Amino acid sequence: EKIMRVPYGPNKEYFKYSLFLVFCNRITTSAVSAGVLLASKKALDPVAPIYKYCVVSVSNILTTTCQYEALKYVSFPVQTLAKCAKMIPVMIWGTLIMQKKYNGRDYLFALIVTLGCSIFILFPAAGDISPYSRGSESTVWGVSLMIGYLGFDGFTSTFQDKLFKGYDMEIHNQIFYTTMCSRMISFTGLILQGNLLMAIDFVSRHNDCFIDIAILSTVATISQFFISYTIRSFGALAFATIMTTRQLVSILLSCVWFAHPLSSEQLIGAVIVFGSIYSKNIFRSKPKPTLPEQTENGSSSPPRATTA
Repeated sequence: EKIMRVPYGPNKEYFKYSLFLVFCNRITTSAVSAGVLLASKKALDPVAPIYKYCVVSVSNILTTTCQYEALKYVSFPVQTLAKCAKMIPVMIWGTLIMQKKYNGRDYLFALIVTLGCSIFILFPAAGDISPYSRGSESTVWGVSLMIGYLGFDGFTSTFQDKLFKGYDMEIHNQIFYTTMCSRMISFTGLILQGNLLMAIDFVSRHNDCFIDIAILSTVATISQFFISYTIRSFGALAFATIMTTRQLVSILLSCVWFAHPLSSEQLIGAVIVFGSIYSKNIFRSKPKPTLPEQTENGSSSPPRATTA
């Protein structure tokens, strides 16, 4: 949020090259994953066909680009809360790609979360103005980018889940080849857009921007390892749900740091979203009652512990 929405230097210049951020992130992540593989003496050979890594890579680049671009038109709290609606695309992609089946309660909670997100987005506070704001056009473009983010991100995590289940694949192996593909694709995109030299010139003139990008790349790399581990161990839908607490903390931190005002409608939308998701988690975590076993004389014996 700071990189895309806070101006740099005495001339108040805004950093506009979101694909350059993707490129820097992927360079850092691929270097770290390669180092981990070499340090653990594991082979760098691909486990899955290269094109499957590229599919994840392309989808991930589109996800990240939409995310950064959307920050030009919607506030960080709006974007962060909208991420909570990721459950619906994850469920759709899970049905199409992995033939998963979800019950009616899953769809109901997903619809309620989407309703809360819609309220949050459609009723912004009057004082929360984007530096790129152009009225309703800005809002429509920002929402469109967020819809693109949700769709691509849902596909990315679901396809990663499919790769982990279809191949005996190490986390670092998938991260290395996915980010290597992302490096080449984002570099090519920067060249075709003519933005590579412009982005480098901007960073060279604003050292504080360089530091911010370095911090972002480091944190993004660490996050990628946690994300991949979570998806591999628990699946894409569980990952989407686990992110809820992180979204809440991010919104609160952003509101405090950047003084984002929240309208009463947005507060209602936030309560709907987080209340629904946490309620779903509570219902899911309740243990199912087990019937006591009957002994030969008809008395009940205590239930036996089950092992995972």
